[in-house]
Amino acid sequence: MASGIRLRIIRLTYAEALTNKEIAQRLRRDPATTLHHVRKLVDTGFLAPQPVRRGNRGAKEIPYLSTGLSWNLCGGHGRALSEAMLEAYLAEIAEVGDGELDQTRLVVRVGRDERTEFERRLYGLLEEFRERSTPEGSEQFAIYLATYPSR
Repeated sequence: MASGIRLRIIRLTYAEALTNKEIAQRLRRDPATTLHHVRKLVDTGFLAPQPVRRGNRGAKEIPYLSTGLSWNLCGGHGRALSEAMLEAYLAEIAEVGDGELDQTRLVVRVGRDERTEFERRLYGLLEEFRERSTPEGSEQFAIYLATYPSR
């Protein structure tokens, strides 16, 4: 999973099933390159193939949809995954239009118990919103969150 491209593929297919060709177009990558990553994600259970459909010229196309397995990935799985998450984030925000990115940086000074409470409540809020059922066509947005020692 330590690949920014794979993390972006998972995000792209979170709410909408996409074919390999569609994924390659959105990522501005060669379809052969994205197919390699799509196959790895299917093999590891992060993507699931959907029913075959016919393309514009009648060709057989397989759309893929994220299984949601990536929700529990966090930087605690090693440096390579942390770097892949940051790489995916930077690539995604590079495509965001002017005025569409809202960023905040905050440094707080609290005790260990208060930090634990803060993180528990924050991740609880994220989980609460993830579990909500949203109507088709609702706005989809991404959140990148990192906590780390401020030196």
